[in-house]
Amino acid sequence: MKTNKLSIPQLFKGIALFTPGGDLIYCIDPSKQGRWHLHLCSALQEILDLPEPPHFLVPCYTATIDHWLDPRTQQVRTFAEAYPAVMKYQPLLNAIFGTEELVWQAAPWQEGLCDRMVLSTYRSSFPQLWEDRDLIVRLDLSEPVPKYHQPVIAQKEQLTTQGYVLRLFVAGHSGTTERILQNLHELLERSLGHPYTLKVIDVLTHPEQAEINQVSATPTLVKVWPHPIRRIVGDLDRVDKILQMLATK
Repeated sequence: MKTNKLSIPQLFKGIALFTPGGDLIYCIDPSKQGRWHLHLCSALQEILDLPEPPHFLVPCYTATIDHWLDPRTQQVRTFAEAYPAVMKYQPLLNAIFGTEELVWQAAPWQEGLCDRMVLSTYRSSFPQLWEDRDLIVRLDLSEPVPKYHQPVIAQKEQLTTQGYVLRLFVAGHSGTTERILQNLHELLERSLGHPYTLKVIDVLTHPEQAEINQVSATPTLVKVWPHPIRRIVGDLDRVDKILQMLATK
């Protein structure tokens, strides 16, 4: 078990990010201004040697806590919530944040964003996240944090030229979305001879990602790597079109 023993300030905001296997990385920020989710995902990528930061774990596998000073009473108050997938780790959360027997509030499970079927599509590309290494790491935000830039994916894949990086843009959670995911996952498992990363992005939750990737309609499947970038908009039932896109290099 790896852990960093650092002091806990009286007032702070903290976030804990778990993996499906039970490993944990967390940070405590007295300034309450850090971009904790991005930092934790980037650090987890580096520690476990992942193909990219596992942003899909947020918020489903997170817990957050805020120790704040009530200006009226001058008393320190605590707000703590955890998503259902990590509520079983309350004793561990209390240990790392020094909150003794605190009972955490359950955050609402977000259908579509925290859909178990969607999350399971990442398992073949991120098997390290489903293993339990008994890992507990505290990230010190006063130290330099690995930064994530989109080109990192291409640089890493270029070293091996043996993998695919795909993005599937959908609008909300529906039966149609489930069907597309299931069919696409089966096709990729059956047809690709190399590893692949399939990231599902809900444009209703992350409209900025649609803008960055120039997606104007859903569903859209984008092949990010290997280059050239290719996309299919709308009809994802055409197996021949998908295979043709994947074969384009």
